[in-house]
Amino acid sequence: MATPKTGVVAIGGNSLIRDKTKRSIEDQYQAAQETSRHIADMILEGWNIVITSGNGPQVGSILRRSEIAAKEVHEIPLDYCGAQSQGQIGYMLASALTNEFKRRSIEKTMAGVITQVVVDKNDPAFKKPTKPIGTFMDKDTAMERAKTLGWNVIEDSGRGWRRVVPSPIPRKIVELKAIKALIENGIIVYAVGGGGIPVVEDEDGNLTGVAAVIDKDYASSLLASDLDVDLLLISTAVEQVYVNFGKPDQKPIDSMTVSEAKRYIAEGQFAPGSMLPKIRACIQFIERGGELALITDPPNITRALRGKTGTRIVPD
Repeated sequence: MATPKTGVVAIGGNSLIRDKTKRSIEDQYQAAQETSRHIADMILEGWNIVITSGNGPQVGSILRRSEIAAKEVHEIPLDYCGAQSQGQIGYMLASALTNEFKRRSIEKTMAGVITQVVVDKNDPAFKKPTKPIGTFMDKDTAMERAKTLGWNVIEDSGRGWRRVVPSPIPRKIVELKAIKALIENGIIVYAVGGGGIPVVEDEDGNLTGVAAVIDKDYASSLLASDLDVDLLLISTAVEQVYVNFGKPDQKPIDSMTVSEAKRYIAEGQFAPGSMLPKIRACIQFIERGGELALITDPPNITRALRGKTGTRIVPD
Protein backbone atom coordinates (compact mmCIF):
# COMPACT_ATOMS: atom_id res chain seq x y z
CA MET A 1 0.00 0.00 0.00
CA ALA A 2 1.07 3.58 -0.68
CA THR A 3 0.45 4.52 2.95
CA PRO A 4 -1.69 2.93 5.70
CA LYS A 5 -5.40 3.68 5.26
CA THR A 6 -5.22 5.81 2.16
CA GLY A 7 -8.37 6.55 0.20
CA VAL A 8 -9.42 8.31 -2.97
CA VAL A 9 -12.57 10.35 -2.32
CA ALA A 10 -14.47 11.44 -5.43
CA ILE A 11 -16.93 14.31 -5.04
CA GLY A 12 -19.25 15.62 -7.73
CA GLY A 13 -18.90 19.07 -9.28
CA ASN A 14 -22.60 19.47 -8.60
CA SER A 15 -21.94 18.94 -4.89
CA LEU A 16 -20.58 22.49 -4.81
CA ILE A 17 -23.84 23.78 -6.27
CA ARG A 18 -26.59 22.53 -3.99
CA ASP A 19 -29.29 24.84 -5.36
CA LYS A 20 -29.73 26.05 -8.95
CA THR A 21 -30.43 29.53 -7.58
CA LYS A 22 -27.15 29.54 -5.63
CA ARG A 23 -24.34 29.19 -8.15
CA SER A 24 -22.05 32.07 -7.17
CA ILE A 25 -18.47 31.59 -6.02
CA GLU A 26 -19.57 32.44 -2.49
CA ASP A 27 -22.31 29.80 -2.64
CA GLN A 28 -19.86 27.20 -3.95
CA TYR A 29 -17.35 28.06 -1.25
CA GLN A 30 -19.97 27.53 1.44
CA ALA A 31 -20.64 24.09 -0.05
CA ALA A 32 -16.88 23.42 -0.08
CA GLN A 33 -16.78 24.29 3.62
CA GLU A 34 -19.46 21.70 4.34
CA THR A 35 -17.63 19.08 2.27
CA SER A 36 -14.40 19.93 4.11
CA ARG A 37 -16.01 19.14 7.45
CA HIS A 38 -16.79 15.63 6.25
CA ILE A 39 -13.28 15.21 4.83
CA ALA A 40 -11.81 16.37 8.16
CA ASP A 41 -13.99 13.81 9.96
CA MET A 42 -12.49 11.13 7.76
CA ILE A 43 -8.95 12.33 8.49
CA LEU A 44 -9.67 12.14 12.22
CA GLU A 45 -10.71 8.53 11.63
CA GLY A 46 -7.10 7.90 10.56
CA TRP A 47 -7.33 8.26 6.78
CA ASN A 48 -4.95 9.97 4.39
CA ILE A 49 -6.90 11.25 1.41
CA VAL A 50 -6.67 12.14 -2.25
CA ILE A 51 -9.70 14.22 -3.25
CA THR A 52 -10.99 14.17 -6.81
CA SER A 53 -14.01 15.99 -8.21
CA GLY A 54 -16.33 16.58 -11.08
CA ASN A 55 -16.41 19.98 -12.76
CA GLY A 56 -19.47 20.02 -15.02
CA PRO A 57 -21.18 23.18 -13.73
CA GLN A 58 -17.89 25.03 -13.33
CA VAL A 59 -16.68 24.26 -16.87
CA GLY A 60 -20.11 25.21 -18.19
CA SER A 61 -19.84 28.63 -16.55
CA ILE A 62 -16.30 29.17 -17.84
CA LEU A 63 -17.38 28.27 -21.37
CA ARG A 64 -20.39 30.57 -21.18
CA ARG A 65 -18.30 33.51 -20.01
CA SER A 66 -15.91 32.81 -22.87
CA GLU A 67 -18.77 32.80 -25.39
CA ILE A 68 -20.25 36.05 -24.07
CA ALA A 69 -16.89 37.81 -24.12
CA ALA A 70 -15.84 36.50 -27.54
CA LYS A 71 -16.18 39.90 -29.21
CA GLU A 72 -13.79 41.46 -26.71
CA VAL A 73 -11.23 38.73 -25.85
CA HIS A 74 -10.09 35.37 -27.22
CA GLU A 75 -12.26 32.32 -26.53
CA ILE A 76 -10.93 29.58 -24.25
CA PRO A 77 -10.43 26.02 -25.58
CA LEU A 78 -12.16 23.28 -23.62
CA ASP A 79 -8.97 21.73 -22.23
CA TYR A 80 -7.98 25.12 -20.79
CA CYS A 81 -11.48 25.48 -19.33
CA GLY A 82 -10.86 22.18 -17.57
CA ALA A 83 -7.55 23.46 -16.24
CA GLN A 84 -9.22 26.64 -14.96
CA SER A 85 -11.89 24.61 -13.18
CA GLN A 86 -9.24 22.46 -11.50
CA GLY A 87 -7.57 25.58 -10.15
CA GLN A 88 -10.86 27.07 -9.01
CA ILE A 89 -12.16 23.97 -7.23
CA GLY A 90 -8.74 23.13 -5.83
CA TYR A 91 -8.43 26.62 -4.37
CA MET A 92 -11.89 26.39 -2.78
CA LEU A 93 -11.14 23.05 -1.18
CA ALA A 94 -7.64 24.09 -0.10
CA SER A 95 -8.95 27.24 1.55
CA ALA A 96 -11.88 25.52 3.23
CA LEU A 97 -9.85 22.52 4.38
CA THR A 98 -6.94 24.61 5.66
CA ASN A 99 -9.36 26.62 7.79
CA GLU A 100 -11.06 23.44 9.00
CA PHE A 101 -7.69 21.95 9.94
CA LYS A 102 -6.86 25.07 11.94
CA ARG A 103 -10.25 25.03 13.68
CA ARG A 104 -9.76 21.42 14.77
CA SER A 105 -5.99 21.62 15.39
CA ILE A 106 -5.33 19.00 12.70
CA GLU A 107 -1.68 18.97 11.64
CA LYS A 108 -2.27 18.50 7.93
CA THR A 109 -1.44 20.38 4.74
CA MET A 110 -3.31 20.27 1.44
CA ALA A 111 -1.94 20.67 -2.07
CA GLY A 112 -3.65 20.72 -5.45
CA VAL A 113 -2.11 19.11 -8.54
CA ILE A 114 -3.10 20.29 -12.01
CA THR A 115 -3.61 16.89 -13.58
CA GLN A 116 -3.40 15.78 -17.20
CA VAL A 117 -4.88 12.41 -18.16
CA VAL A 118 -3.87 10.62 -21.33
CA VAL A 119 -6.63 9.25 -23.55
CA ASP A 120 -6.35 7.20 -26.73
CA LYS A 121 -6.63 9.42 -29.82
CA ASN A 122 -8.38 6.46 -31.50
CA ASP A 123 -10.94 6.05 -28.72
CA PRO A 124 -14.36 5.42 -30.35
CA ALA A 125 -15.77 8.31 -28.28
CA PHE A 126 -14.10 10.79 -30.64
CA LYS A 127 -16.27 9.52 -33.49
CA LYS A 128 -19.46 9.71 -31.44
CA PRO A 129 -19.51 12.64 -28.98
CA THR A 130 -22.14 12.14 -26.27
CA LYS A 131 -21.23 14.35 -23.29
CA PRO A 132 -23.36 17.54 -23.05
CA ILE A 133 -21.46 20.62 -21.88
CA GLY A 134 -22.10 24.33 -21.57
CA THR A 135 -25.38 26.18 -21.59
CA PHE A 136 -28.65 25.39 -23.32
CA MET A 137 -29.34 27.07 -26.67
CA ASP A 138 -32.27 27.41 -29.03
CA LYS A 139 -32.07 25.34 -32.21
CA ASP A 140 -31.08 28.22 -34.50
CA THR A 141 -28.16 29.20 -32.27
CA ALA A 142 -27.05 25.58 -31.97
CA MET A 143 -27.15 25.08 -35.75
CA GLU A 144 -25.18 28.30 -36.30
CA ARG A 145 -22.45 27.25 -33.86
CA ALA A 146 -22.34 23.79 -35.40
CA LYS A 147 -21.78 25.44 -38.79
CA THR A 148 -19.31 28.16 -37.79
CA LEU A 149 -17.45 26.49 -34.92
CA GLY A 150 -17.67 22.84 -35.94
CA TRP A 151 -19.55 21.87 -32.78
CA ASN A 152 -21.54 18.68 -32.41
CA VAL A 153 -24.94 19.62 -30.95
CA ILE A 154 -27.97 17.68 -29.73
CA GLU A 155 -31.43 18.35 -28.37
CA ASP A 156 -31.15 17.52 -24.67
CA SER A 157 -34.24 15.96 -23.05
CA GLY A 158 -36.64 18.65 -24.21
CA ARG A 159 -34.72 21.37 -22.35
CA GLY A 160 -32.98 22.90 -25.37
CA TRP A 161 -29.91 22.29 -27.49
CA ARG A 162 -26.39 21.75 -26.16
CA ARG A 163 -22.91 21.14 -27.40
CA VAL A 164 -21.68 17.56 -26.99
CA VAL A 165 -18.06 16.45 -26.82
CA PRO A 166 -16.31 13.07 -26.64
CA SER A 167 -15.94 11.28 -23.30
CA PRO A 168 -12.95 8.95 -23.83
CA ILE A 169 -11.69 6.36 -21.37
CA PRO A 170 -8.78 7.53 -19.16
CA ARG A 171 -5.58 5.58 -19.81
CA LYS A 172 -2.72 7.20 -17.88
CA ILE A 173 -2.34 9.92 -15.25
CA VAL A 174 0.60 12.11 -16.23
CA GLU A 175 1.31 13.56 -12.77
CA LEU A 176 0.98 10.23 -10.92
CA LYS A 177 4.49 10.33 -9.43
CA ALA A 178 3.92 13.80 -8.01
CA ILE A 179 0.58 12.77 -6.46
CA LYS A 180 2.15 9.65 -4.98
CA ALA A 181 5.08 11.60 -3.51
CA LEU A 182 2.70 14.02 -1.81
CA ILE A 183 0.47 11.40 -0.20
CA GLU A 184 3.48 9.39 0.93
CA ASN A 185 4.48 12.49 2.87
CA GLY A 186 1.06 12.73 4.52
CA ILE A 187 -0.21 15.65 2.44
CA ILE A 188 -3.89 15.78 1.52
CA VAL A 189 -4.05 16.06 -2.27
CA TYR A 190 -6.61 17.40 -4.73
CA ALA A 191 -6.03 15.81 -8.14
CA VAL A 192 -7.71 14.61 -11.34
CA GLY A 193 -10.21 17.48 -11.11
CA GLY A 194 -13.08 17.01 -13.54
CA GLY A 195 -11.62 13.67 -14.59
CA GLY A 196 -8.36 15.36 -15.54
CA ILE A 197 -7.39 17.52 -18.50
CA PRO A 198 -7.68 15.16 -21.49
CA VAL A 199 -4.51 14.93 -23.56
CA VAL A 200 -3.31 12.65 -26.34
CA GLU A 201 0.23 11.39 -26.70
CA ASP A 202 2.17 11.20 -29.97
CA GLU A 203 4.81 8.61 -30.83
CA ASP A 204 7.50 10.75 -29.17
CA GLY A 205 5.53 11.13 -25.95
CA ASN A 206 4.54 14.76 -26.57
CA LEU A 207 1.17 15.74 -25.10
CA THR A 208 -1.58 17.80 -26.73
CA GLY A 209 -4.87 18.81 -25.11
CA VAL A 210 -8.12 17.77 -26.79
CA ALA A 211 -11.72 19.00 -26.65
CA ALA A 212 -13.19 16.22 -24.54
CA VAL A 213 -14.44 15.46 -21.04
CA ILE A 214 -13.29 12.45 -19.00
CA ASP A 215 -15.74 10.89 -16.56
CA LYS A 216 -14.44 11.75 -13.08
CA ASP A 217 -15.55 8.42 -11.62
CA TYR A 218 -13.51 6.43 -14.16
CA ALA A 219 -10.51 8.72 -13.69
CA SER A 220 -10.82 8.45 -9.90
CA SER A 221 -10.96 4.65 -10.19
CA LEU A 222 -7.80 4.64 -12.32
CA LEU A 223 -6.02 6.91 -9.85
CA ALA A 224 -7.07 4.73 -6.91
CA SER A 225 -5.72 1.64 -8.65
CA ASP A 226 -2.46 3.29 -9.71
CA LEU A 227 -1.87 4.51 -6.15
CA ASP A 228 -2.80 1.10 -4.70
CA VAL A 229 -5.01 2.69 -2.06
CA ASP A 230 -7.15 0.94 0.51
CA LEU A 231 -10.43 2.57 -0.51
CA LEU A 232 -12.27 4.21 -3.38
CA LEU A 233 -15.10 6.33 -1.95
CA ILE A 234 -17.55 7.92 -4.36
CA SER A 235 -19.59 10.66 -2.75
CA THR A 236 -22.95 11.24 -4.38
CA ALA A 237 -26.44 12.59 -3.69
CA VAL A 238 -27.87 9.49 -2.02
CA GLU A 239 -26.95 7.68 1.20
CA GLN A 240 -27.04 4.25 -0.46
CA VAL A 241 -27.42 2.63 -3.86
CA TYR A 242 -30.87 1.16 -4.48
CA VAL A 243 -32.45 -1.51 -6.61
CA ASN A 244 -35.72 -0.40 -8.22
CA PHE A 245 -34.75 3.19 -7.39
CA GLY A 246 -37.68 5.61 -7.35
CA LYS A 247 -40.27 2.82 -7.35
CA PRO A 248 -42.55 1.77 -4.47
CA ASP A 249 -40.46 -1.37 -3.91
CA GLN A 250 -37.05 0.34 -3.95
CA LYS A 251 -34.56 -1.33 -1.63
CA PRO A 252 -31.14 -0.14 -0.40
CA ILE A 253 -28.07 -2.24 -1.11
CA ASP A 254 -25.78 -2.51 1.91
CA SER A 255 -23.11 -4.56 0.15
CA MET A 256 -22.62 -6.29 -3.19
CA THR A 257 -19.88 -8.30 -4.79
CA VAL A 258 -18.54 -7.51 -8.25
CA SER A 259 -20.61 -10.37 -9.70
CA GLU A 260 -23.76 -9.06 -8.03
CA ALA A 261 -23.05 -5.54 -9.27
CA LYS A 262 -22.64 -6.83 -12.83
CA ARG A 263 -25.94 -8.70 -12.54
CA TYR A 264 -27.71 -5.52 -11.44
CA ILE A 265 -26.17 -3.68 -14.41
CA ALA A 266 -27.42 -6.38 -16.79
CA GLU A 267 -30.89 -5.95 -15.27
CA GLY A 268 -30.77 -2.20 -16.01
CA GLN A 269 -30.93 -1.22 -12.35
CA PHE A 270 -28.62 1.81 -12.62
CA ALA A 271 -29.25 4.99 -14.65
CA PRO A 272 -26.63 5.57 -17.40
CA GLY A 273 -26.13 9.27 -16.61
CA SER A 274 -26.18 8.86 -12.86
CA MET A 275 -25.34 5.74 -10.85
CA LEU A 276 -24.12 3.47 -13.66
CA PRO A 277 -20.66 5.06 -14.15
CA LYS A 278 -20.12 5.07 -10.39
CA ILE A 279 -20.85 1.36 -10.13
CA ARG A 280 -18.66 0.58 -13.14
CA ALA A 281 -15.83 2.68 -11.67
CA CYS A 282 -16.08 0.71 -8.42
CA ILE A 283 -16.05 -2.59 -10.32
CA GLN A 284 -12.94 -1.51 -12.23
CA PHE A 285 -11.17 -0.61 -8.99
CA ILE A 286 -11.95 -3.99 -7.41
CA GLU A 287 -11.03 -5.93 -10.55
CA ARG A 288 -7.65 -4.16 -10.64
CA GLY A 289 -6.90 -5.43 -7.15
CA GLY A 290 -8.78 -3.05 -4.85
CA GLU A 291 -10.39 -4.41 -1.73
CA LEU A 292 -13.20 -1.95 -0.99
CA ALA A 293 -15.26 0.64 -2.85
CA LEU A 294 -17.92 2.65 -1.07
CA ILE A 295 -20.76 4.85 -2.31
CA THR A 296 -22.60 7.26 0.00
CA ASP A 297 -23.48 10.94 0.46
CA PRO A 298 -21.15 13.43 2.20
CA PRO A 299 -22.93 13.67 5.59
CA ASN A 300 -22.75 9.89 5.99
CA ILE A 301 -19.11 9.32 5.06
CA THR A 302 -17.98 8.60 8.62
CA ARG A 303 -20.91 6.29 9.36
CA ALA A 304 -20.34 4.50 6.06
CA LEU A 305 -16.66 3.96 6.88
CA ARG A 306 -17.80 2.31 10.11
CA GLY A 307 -20.10 0.00 8.18
CA LYS A 308 -23.33 1.61 9.40
CA THR A 309 -24.62 2.86 6.05
CA GLY A 310 -23.58 3.38 2.43
CA THR A 311 -23.14 0.70 -0.23
CA ARG A 312 -19.98 -1.40 -0.21
CA ILE A 313 -18.64 -3.07 -3.38
CA VAL A 314 -16.25 -5.92 -2.61
CA PRO A 315 -14.48 -8.77 -4.44
CA ASP A 316 -16.34 -12.04 -5.06
